[in-house]
Amino acid sequence: MTKDYLKNTTRYSPFDFEEKIYNYWIPYFKPSPNKRKTFIILIAPPNVTGSLHMGHTLQNIILDIIARWKRMSGFNVVWLPGTDHAGIATQNVVEKELKKEGLTRFDLGREKFIQRVWEWTHKYGGIILEQFKKLGLSLDWSRKKFTLDKKYVKWVEEAFIRYYRDGLVYRDLRPVNFCPRCQSSLSDLEVEAKEKEDVMYYIKYPLKDGGFISIATTRPETMLGDTALAVNPKDERWVELIGKIAILPIVKRELKIVSDLRVDPKFGTGILKVTPAHSLIDYEIALRHSLEMISVIDEKAKMNENAGEYKGLNYLEARSKIVENLRSQNLIEKEEKIVHSVPHCSRCGTELQVIPSYEWFVKMDKLAKLAYNAVKTKKVNIIPPRFKKPYFDWLKNIRDWCISRKIWWGQEIPVWFCKNCGEKSYVVSIKKPTKACKICKKKNWEKTKEVFDTWFSSALWPFAILYTKEEKKWYPADLVATARDILQLWIARMIFCGIYFMKKPPFKTVFVHPTVLTKEGKRMSKSLGTGIDPLDLIQKYGTDALRFGLMWQLSTHQDLRFDETPIDQGQKFLNKIWNAYRFYVLTKEKIGNQNKKELSKEDKRILKLLQKTKKTVFKNLNNFEIGLALKNLYKFFWREVCDKYLESWKGETKNNITVLEKIMLDSLKLLHPFLPHITQVIYFALGYKKPLFYEKLND
Repeated sequence: MTKDYLKNTTRYSPFDFEEKIYNYWIPYFKPSPNKRKTFIILIAPPNVTGSLHMGHTLQNIILDIIARWKRMSGFNVVWLPGTDHAGIATQNVVEKELKKEGLTRFDLGREKFIQRVWEWTHKYGGIILEQFKKLGLSLDWSRKKFTLDKKYVKWVEEAFIRYYRDGLVYRDLRPVNFCPRCQSSLSDLEVEAKEKEDVMYYIKYPLKDGGFISIATTRPETMLGDTALAVNPKDERWVELIGKIAILPIVKRELKIVSDLRVDPKFGTGILKVTPAHSLIDYEIALRHSLEMISVIDEKAKMNENAGEYKGLNYLEARSKIVENLRSQNLIEKEEKIVHSVPHCSRCGTELQVIPSYEWFVKMDKLAKLAYNAVKTKKVNIIPPRFKKPYFDWLKNIRDWCISRKIWWGQEIPVWFCKNCGEKSYVVSIKKPTKACKICKKKNWEKTKEVFDTWFSSALWPFAILYTKEEKKWYPADLVATARDILQLWIARMIFCGIYFMKKPPFKTVFVHPTVLTKEGKRMSKSLGTGIDPLDLIQKYGTDALRFGLMWQLSTHQDLRFDETPIDQGQKFLNKIWNAYRFYVLTKEKIGNQNKKELSKEDKRILKLLQKTKKTVFKNLNNFEIGLALKNLYKFFWREVCDKYLESWKGETKNNITVLEKIMLDSLKLLHPFLPHITQVIYFALGYKKPLFYEKLND
């Protein structure tokens, strides 16, 4: 881009430059092998199934602004791109493709299905990273990482084995959220609560000593697995029931009435039917009271052999017949239509069941303390500080972590089961065991078909992506940004994994950015038609305008209700910048070499304001007040530089050309982290030959 083009063009066109400028930058995003101080940023690896959304956009533009600012402050910035294999999400995408062909994964078989998934990831898995480039992100593209890279998988396997040998991993039959369609247990993040119209049934349970008590439930089919009733000891209505015996309708099983603080007195009648096999809360109560766990629903959401005459029925069919049976015995006190939240699989939309399943768990007591103390002692700083409370609360009330998934796509768990003895005999090992089974004395080993929960592998991200000798020096990182909904599920787990395996926390600062909502304050959702595609906005306004518009709306104090107006405002600001530098170039040519040392009143005023603005913007950036930094810079450049100082150059002036040069060059540097493309174009037009982010941005 030449100086003549800048002089002769009155309107900046981002579409003429942004892609070319970005391609020019790419080789320069690599960290230099020099001895400068290093600033390391962690990316939140997007799913290979993903496409760019406003959450990605906001988070990574924030990080890019920090990255460019740090480079210009003398740091060697390390920011590595990568993607997550996204177990269930990716498997579901490929299964949908197979469905179009009239096939299921079972038609292909495990080996051929996994081959199909690999083919899909090679073809489509990198799309979101290419979309990241559209945002102008200054990532080191020579070092892309993937959670199924061989070296990454090796770390995952070794972490599991280390946890197991240290007594932190165990296998147990416990209730879990289970998707009947995906045929797998799910993590909390994969559970989506959906509002559903339902019926609350008030069922009369006879007391052994005579009389009835009423129990409220929306799931009568689970009552076949009841092993107790429970009341809250603080609920004066029912204290006298504690220790008495009720009779389970239909089954006629005796149920002891126990006391437990976990019972919500405000739900239903305040008396809880305890079904340990089909409720996570009930299971916790069962552990405290040594209650039996009786499963009556299987992994296909059908009633099993413990359901007696209802065996083989779908759970909804069983519900209908059980209610009919209770009515015939006059055991339904009343029925109420309600609307309540019901857990569904976030990947396929199927209503979930809580069922007992043999799974691998990580004991959380010790690990939770590591994550808790790291933030408590300020070894890890969470910004804004208000997010420390939900972080601490989650760790205080944490359950053991279910890390296994019964799907086909993912990192296989390094466990071998004896074909003869099944669950009773297994060996934890990467390689096939050479020793005989302790029970049957045979060497008939078969590797488990289970894979790791994606969150287990992503918890190792800060150090598992460091493959080479050079990269291993990039631990710990300085900064990671996150949405608040994965503060616990990802951030907390990375912290305790980092301390456990690497002896120090994986990063120093966690910035929890706002959530991007619709203008009406609702969560954005492509499926509900409330999502906004950032690529459409880039196509309409250009990347720099989008960056401006999002950052303009950014506040650390509240969520961002997205409005397109500031993006249009950003486009106007870009033209203001463009024409300011046109005027600067033309003014320099008009004045020529000026041999003047004295400064005018306007020179002194603008220099003072420049220093004040630098200090303010740097302080804002240090505090992650990105939106405020942009507003302060906008105010300085538009009002003070353009409207006042440049105006003072028109006609006869006593201003000093060296001051004009400093103001315009320093302003360009200050604007660069926020608006990188236009500032680089102008920088080239002014005759400079290198990336603008290599320029030093001094106080």
